[in-house]
Amino acid sequence: MYYFFPLVLLIYFLVPFRAKNPVLLIASLIFYGWGEPINVVYMLLSIAVHYVCGLLIERDFGQSRAKLWLILATVFSLVLLGYFKYTDFLIENVNFILGTHFPLQNIVLPIGVSFYTFQIMSYTFDVYRGETPAQKNIFTLATYLSLFPQLIAGPIVRYVDVAAELVRREHSVARMRLGLRRFLLGLGKKVILANSLGELCQHFQNAENPSVLFHWLYAAAFTLQIYFDFSGYSDMAIGMGKLLGFNFLENFNYPFIARSITEFWRRWHMSLSTWFRDYLYIPLGGNRVSQGRWVLNILLVWFLTGLWHGAAWNFIFWGLLFAFFLLAEKFWLGKWLSRIPAPLTHIYVLLIVVLSFVLFDAPGLRIAGERMVAMFGGRGAPLADTEAIYYLRSYAVIFLLAIIGSTRWPKTTIERLQKAPLAAKILTIAEPVMDISLLLVVTAYLVDSSFNPFLYFRF
Repeated sequence: MYYFFPLVLLIYFLVPFRAKNPVLLIASLIFYGWGEPINVVYMLLSIAVHYVCGLLIERDFGQSRAKLWLILATVFSLVLLGYFKYTDFLIENVNFILGTHFPLQNIVLPIGVSFYTFQIMSYTFDVYRGETPAQKNIFTLATYLSLFPQLIAGPIVRYVDVAAELVRREHSVARMRLGLRRFLLGLGKKVILANSLGELCQHFQNAENPSVLFHWLYAAAFTLQIYFDFSGYSDMAIGMGKLLGFNFLENFNYPFIARSITEFWRRWHMSLSTWFRDYLYIPLGGNRVSQGRWVLNILLVWFLTGLWHGAAWNFIFWGLLFAFFLLAEKFWLGKWLSRIPAPLTHIYVLLIVVLSFVLFDAPGLRIAGERMVAMFGGRGAPLADTEAIYYLRSYAVIFLLAIIGSTRWPKTTIERLQKAPLAAKILTIAEPVMDISLLLVVTAYLVDSSFNPFLYFRF
């Protein structure tokens, strides 16, 4: 933020347009390989395989061999992802079921591999479908896959959405201003809100016998933490993309205002939801099949959605939990939800989502179960204690800001003010001051605290 990006941005705008993609490619490879250079090799290998297969698919378009090239590219990416992400998970389960003692391999997961694997697969799928021509320039394809703004934490950017901008894109002062403001907004979400809520979660995990109140504080804090962390990263990626001339699609749309779980998943991590919809659910037949087959499609999609998030059973059950409620809403619960007052439907959604993220965050199913039981007074947990009350008071302002920030209220308030001439003039002056102030506050947070978790190592 203070060295790499400003330097890249300076070089990017100094060079002519024909050199902008090479600058982005080199910068992205340096960015990605900084922590572990060998990871760049796996990414470049993925690019090479899908580049060649994309050309072969286009050459053999409409013939049976085109499907062969698609299968080859897909299998390669899934095997690569599976090896790094799921080998030890598979060994653990084989040992448990068969009573064997195969040693774990302790394979280090390349950062961002889940995101860029889905991105490059989307390119090859779309070439096979005829939705985009194969990219003839391997360096342009490499630039697409390695773009550092969204490389390690999403959103999942499909090739068809940025194909034109890889060849020609516009830059302007207005776009840069919007991009910088969006980046700072996401940065504030991550550092001020998500990190602060993450500290509260750490306090909970260090507590010896947390009370019912503390369990609920933790559950609410983690739910808000992962939202502001993930949406903050998405905002930063979208903002940096605008600075560089790219228009990345939105990834979150106020999911906590949803009135059903179905609506929640139309608003949460939208790039992942649409990826599974377009490249798995619809090819399986979607809802244009028999009812039994449709149920199996839903279960498979959400099983894989959970598995994509992490190699552990709690992630799988997290995905299947949402599958259950999506099916329930389709068959009978949806009609009931449409008849009850909106506040009650919001409570229903928030309760399911909060409990689901307790399952999501737990190191295992047993601990997840214990935490959920304790939330409802089980396991002898006291109703409240001085520790929980202390943290409730200490984090009350952060909770209030997070709750307000997760609604449309701030955005709609600003939009209303912009319609009033006097207020609009004041905002024109105030916004740059607020942007600078936000950057200073974030910098102070980063300097003052060593707590800056990256939640997506698990993904």
